[in-house]
Amino acid sequence: MSAAPEPRLENQRYRWPVPPEGGWTADDLDRLPDLPPHTELIDGNLVFMSPQRKFHTRAMWLLEQALLTHLPSDLDVDREMTIRIDERNRPEPDMLVYRAEADTGADQIWYAPEDVVLAVEVVSPDSRDRDRDVKPRKYAAAGIAHFWRVEADADGLPIVYVYELDPARQTYTPTGIYHNELKLDVPYLIEADLTQIYHRGR
Repeated sequence: MSAAPEPRLENQRYRWPVPPEGGWTADDLDRLPDLPPHTELIDGNLVFMSPQRKFHTRAMWLLEQALLTHLPSDLDVDREMTIRIDERNRPEPDMLVYRAEADTGADQIWYAPEDVVLAVEVVSPDSRDRDRDVKPRKYAAAGIAHFWRVEADADGLPIVYVYELDPARQTYTPTGIYHNELKLDVPYLIEADLTQIYHRGR
């Protein structure tokens, strides 16, 4: 997003946050006033979220149900919580599975990467490059063992691209592409009828 004010916002006297020398830090994300919801920090830059399409919302609902169905007692699931990778990076996956012992209560705002088991990104038009390239590289380098990328096919149904970390190379290896049905046994048993995205089981 450009740092210059857009003409349509000038009458609202909107002030874009001006980064300090060296860029923003992970702590700044909690201190800056009036940031839009779900602002991320990538390489010291603030990334603002655009309004989401129905596909994005429904894909998150469908996957959340799948992740919760057979969830082991030592894990938990959250939507849209940031991962504090380092001082210049606090990305916000659409969904994550984390170690339950890392839960610090209702005021928690981020997780450490070592506590995250799975990060899920549902791709939107404005996030395509970040979700396909930038964020998975950062998740892999941080040691997050599993990553899913979810995209819409021509009919608006989800395709789930599943990756597992190669710890020797700190990169993700693709382990499957799922259409219509998702069925995995790692990181635990996960099943979903992907064709039900707009039906909620009806």
